[in-house]
Amino acid sequence: MPPADPAATDPLIDAVRTALAGVQDPEIHRPITDLGMVRSVDLEQRDGGAFVAVGLDLTTPGCPLKDTLTRDVTAAVAPLEGVVGVRVDLGVMSAEQRAALRTMLRGTDAEPTIPFAQPGSLTKVIAVASGKGGVGKSSVTANLAVAMAADGLRVGVVDADIYGFSIPRMLGVDRPPTKVDDMLLPPVAHGVKVVSIGMFVPVGQPVVWRGPMLHRALQQFLADVFWGDLDVLLLDLPPGTGDIAISVAQLLPGSEIVVVTTPQQAAAEVAQRAGAVAVQTRQRVVGVVENMAWLDQPDGSRLELFGSGGGQRVADELARLTGAGVPLLGQVPLDVRLREAGDGGTPVVLSAPDSPGALALQGVARSLAARPRNLAGRALDLTPVAR
Repeated sequence: MPPADPAATDPLIDAVRTALAGVQDPEIHRPITDLGMVRSVDLEQRDGGAFVAVGLDLTTPGCPLKDTLTRDVTAAVAPLEGVVGVRVDLGVMSAEQRAALRTMLRGTDAEPTIPFAQPGSLTKVIAVASGKGGVGKSSVTANLAVAMAADGLRVGVVDADIYGFSIPRMLGVDRPPTKVDDMLLPPVAHGVKVVSIGMFVPVGQPVVWRGPMLHRALQQFLADVFWGDLDVLLLDLPPGTGDIAISVAQLLPGSEIVVVTTPQQAAAEVAQRAGAVAVQTRQRVVGVVENMAWLDQPDGSRLELFGSGGGQRVADELARLTGAGVPLLGQVPLDVRLREAGDGGTPVVLSAPDSPGALALQGVARSLAARPRNLAGRALDLTPVAR
């Protein structure tokens, strides 16, 4: 039996590996040691200590976060006693390593499925809908997601508005998901995992797809993306009652609906139709958000530019149609800071958390987060008792 390599039992090697166990992959949020990314740890003796060379295998050659990983590894190892320098030697995982990683993350090597559609899923799935465009549905979605994440929840957002995607800009995401074979690792912004068709098309290029392609795109966003364990998944739906709304009901039968409207009567009437789709698809409407409710004036009064009462009318009508309580979750005033924050990629709940709009959206987020998960389709683990 050959003698053991002295370096393999060096206490400093053990200390380095322990330190590396504290470094998380910024996309997967698991230790790089658990993910099989640490290829080697070598010591080069120098005057006064040891120079540490860490071999690190990236999931993909063009990994957008390689600089972050290099920095985090260096920061973890450099302070160790006896270390006088650190070098990170980057490599790329082999096909076998990627396959093993994919199987480990998914827990199976079978074809990908939609985890949120499984009976045992504990993730709340909330689709944010509107009857027409321009009512601020995407702004509401982005702010709800970030507000929930700021409260400690694990949140994901699917930008299902394939034609009119805007979530990447509103959340400040400027890169596509990392591809590991047929699995996508979503970018993270403000603690929220995000995927959008806007991450895959050149700037300014329209998406010209018909119904079946829209359905397939949504299916891939839900099944092929590694979301991990989420508390809440939000979907920013396109306005209206078209293909995507139907696909969401088919792919995520346990999903629930939040309807966004403005006070204007015309917008409220259209919003009612969007919410009424839930009756046909057997989804639950969990509430209404009235956006652009009023404009606060310097003298403390409110200027109701788009009328008043539209949100409550939508909630009352949907309650009548569904036969269940549909609350008005909140009224969000007009606020230039909300618009500026969306354009700048940092939602107003972070950039101006004490502003009236941010406070209203935080209230809606906490109200939704506090609701129990829908039991539709779930096994209740009940055992019948013989009588």
